[in-house]
Amino acid sequence: MANILVVDDELGIRDLLCEILNDEGHTVEVAENAAQARAARLRERPDLVLLDIWMPDTDGVTLLKEWSAAGVLTMPVIMMSGHATIDTAVEATRIGALAFLEKPITMQKLLKAVEQGLARGSLRKLITPASSVVSNASLVLDTSSTVSNQSAADFFPQVTQSFMLDKPLREGRDEYEKAYFEFHLAKENGSMTRVAEKTGLERTHLYRKLKQLGVDLSKKRS
Repeated sequence: MANILVVDDELGIRDLLCEILNDEGHTVEVAENAAQARAARLRERPDLVLLDIWMPDTDGVTLLKEWSAAGVLTMPVIMMSGHATIDTAVEATRIGALAFLEKPITMQKLLKAVEQGLARGSLRKLITPASSVVSNASLVLDTSSTVSNQSAADFFPQVTQSFMLDKPLREGRDEYEKAYFEFHLAKENGSMTRVAEKTGLERTHLYRKLKQLGVDLSKKRS
């Protein structure tokens, strides 16, 4: 389970998110403003941060910029707001936020975003030692019907992913795919059935792909 930092100036929101995440087995640290969030990030080294945009002292986007500029945005950050615009969501994602959730946040959408964030964070830790990796995740929006009427091009930012860019395309792609499948195999305790479901591949195709990439299956169970 993960260590999650919840940053929100509303006590009710902090308590609700803390209760939900604790029930899922996570360790939760809370902060009601940017100053407390800075201290908690240094003290706890969270695996993921849920960060409110509108706060009285320093807003969440400004804090996100601060962490990014200082080179300490090493954990996935999910932005939260009940009043943010598409431009705000796009700006936050360009800076480095993984996702944006609109309040009121349902339990299902919260847990899905947290699961995706932790998975992305684990993958980043897995592949970072191999090269200098700059990988901002694609925007995950939970927004109103107004947003849903926009095309993807309207609110998905152009995100740069440099994964072993000094290598030929095929070689770099193969190394990424190998890391991707090894991550999911580890996460699913070697279950080929669950990995196939998770990645959307048929088991036969998955086996062929893993053998092609040179993934060691000797310790994997089916």
